[in-house]
Amino acid sequence: MGKVSLTYYFLVLLTDILTSCGYQNATKENANQLEKTKTASQILGDSNYLAICYGGYRTNTRDSQPTISQIKEDLKILSAMGIKLLRTYNTQYVEINNVLQAITDLRSENSVFEMYVMLGAWIDCENAWTNTAPNHEKENEKANTEEIQRAVELANKYPAIVKIIAVGNEAMVKWAASYYVEPKIILKWVTHLQNLKKENILPKDLWITSSDNFASWGGGDSSYHVDDLKKLYEAVDYVSIHTYPMHDTHYNPVFWGLKTDEKALTKEAKIDSLMMRSLNYSKSQYLSVYNFMKSIGVNKPIHIGETGWASNSDGLYGKDGSKACDEYKSAKFYQLMRSWTNKEKITCFYFEAFDEQWKDAKNPKGSENNFGLFTIDGKAKYALWEVVDQGVFKELKRDGNPIVKTYNGRKEDLLNSIELPKIN
Repeated sequence: MGKVSLTYYFLVLLTDILTSCGYQNATKENANQLEKTKTASQILGDSNYLAICYGGYRTNTRDSQPTISQIKEDLKILSAMGIKLLRTYNTQYVEINNVLQAITDLRSENSVFEMYVMLGAWIDCENAWTNTAPNHEKENEKANTEEIQRAVELANKYPAIVKIIAVGNEAMVKWAASYYVEPKIILKWVTHLQNLKKENILPKDLWITSSDNFASWGGGDSSYHVDDLKKLYEAVDYVSIHTYPMHDTHYNPVFWGLKTDEKALTKEAKIDSLMMRSLNYSKSQYLSVYNFMKSIGVNKPIHIGETGWASNSDGLYGKDGSKACDEYKSAKFYQLMRSWTNKEKITCFYFEAFDEQWKDAKNPKGSENNFGLFTIDGKAKYALWEVVDQGVFKELKRDGNPIVKTYNGRKEDLLNSIELPKIN
């Protein structure tokens, strides 16, 4: 790996000392809870433990952190629809502490409440998000070390809840030009965490992975097929891939657009055909990762760490672009992905639970703000209308708002709002 600074060694040593004591104490304090919880190996692949990506932000800035009370409202809503596994993204904000405390509180209040966490540790390259050119061969050592250190501390403090640590989010894919790192950096941190498990500083049944684009895991261009990636496959407990056919309706629209023989179909049938092709597109990306893994002689579980479909876009995927984004298409993709992954025993962390406006703060209609199954004020988008009809959200609220359907539940209005891509 080359030379590593004294700062890194000091912080790792400090982590080892503090978390060694922390894990022992946490194990004693949570012994009864741990007996009742499941491990990652038991949870992943079990369709009774539906997974979702979660952020509880209500405003257009992360300067305003969601409170424990607000997060508890969200978790009750998600639990009501069968979600039992959350994915988070970084450790430097108060939100993750509030998420873990909210789960702890709900478990204390209700003995049958069950929720686990895939804890993300954000990884950046040197000079990421600055005016200086990013150096993808080196990492932001101080920030990354602190992210990992906090992840270790949280995993030890909440061993009955934190079941997975994911090192980096889309941190190896080269289109993440502002911050991506080479696989050797991810490998370093995954190895570090695995060593902490061997040394009994982390729970032995805690699973370690990295959650990244399918191409980063070798399923795309051969430029990713480097020795360090092969070593990373050996180091992780499972492979977590991302697949986004929605984005590729613009960037690689080989499957998008209506066929001539579909011209006579109803509007719904045309879109249903498009969305089935989108599902098959994701299946092909999953298979490409599987085939690469087999080609290097590795056999690890592969799950989907992220996929989703925005319900609105004023850009590349909207009415002036590929016409991919609306509530009907996003609902169909959600339903198709859940059906396929549940059948194949693939855990799918669907992106995401609630709309968040901080991601594209200056553009409320931007697609990044509109991936939620719920709107910010708690309306259930078309993907969940049938769940609303089942009555599971009765008496549940988000920030005082009852859980009701978008479009006032009028499907006709929904269908009138969507557009079709052109005939190929």
